[in-house]
Amino acid sequence: MTLLIDTHCHLDRLEDVPSALEQAKESGLEGMITIGTRFSQADTQIGLTQYDTPDLRVWCAIGTHPDHVGEEGPADVEAIVRKAEARSVVAIGESGLDYFHSSEEERPEQHESFRAHIAAARETGLPLVIHTRNADDDTIAILRDEHKKGEFPFLIHCFASGDKLAKAALDLGGYLSFSGLVTFPKCEEIREVARWVPEDRFLVETDSPFLAPVPKRGKPNTPGYVAYTAARIAQERGISVEKIAELTTKNAYNLFKRTRV
Repeated sequence: MTLLIDTHCHLDRLEDVPSALEQAKESGLEGMITIGTRFSQADTQIGLTQYDTPDLRVWCAIGTHPDHVGEEGPADVEAIVRKAEARSVVAIGESGLDYFHSSEEERPEQHESFRAHIAAARETGLPLVIHTRNADDDTIAILRDEHKKGEFPFLIHCFASGDKLAKAALDLGGYLSFSGLVTFPKCEEIREVARWVPEDRFLVETDSPFLAPVPKRGKPNTPGYVAYTAARIAQERGISVEKIAELTTKNAYNLFKRTRV
């Protein structure tokens, strides 16, 4: 039986990590990636990979979330590249654009940081984990512009949009990652994308402790709950949960190549 990989969680935000990891194993996970939101705390993410075991892999990503760009200051590409030499680091990010929480005056800083993280992904060959909220057009524009400078692997994490962003990302070789949002009653646009996205280009995640899926909505999310997201996508695509696990786990290893080591 193929097990699932939670490709985006925040173990540093969980109250009881050992308990969450036990629950993850019971829920059919074989691994997870804990994601950084502040580059100044990259060592915290790397430290969390101490929980990595043969029967439950724990990897990490390092970078600065757009909400924290103002506090962190300009992203240093070379510093990110050096820190990413740690073998437990399998991705850069999360980085991107968030216009929901920020003012228009903050956007240039977010753009600069986003481009710096893209440069680090290009230099290291590690995939960039992209956060984008209420910023589809600018996200697409920056991805297309940067792609002209050289290819880089990436995924749109916690996909929360529609066909336009999905097709633009896929056209550039990107992946889409679906969270518990796909189970929310009002998120039909996301489910529609989940139904047609090519089988070799999508992943599953929790974004825990946020966005717990139905039927756990309203509770703190944990990596093990990715099973509910996988089950809903299986329902939408008319295939088995086992097939979703097979596809998404294969895709995770294909995108996050360092996880194979």
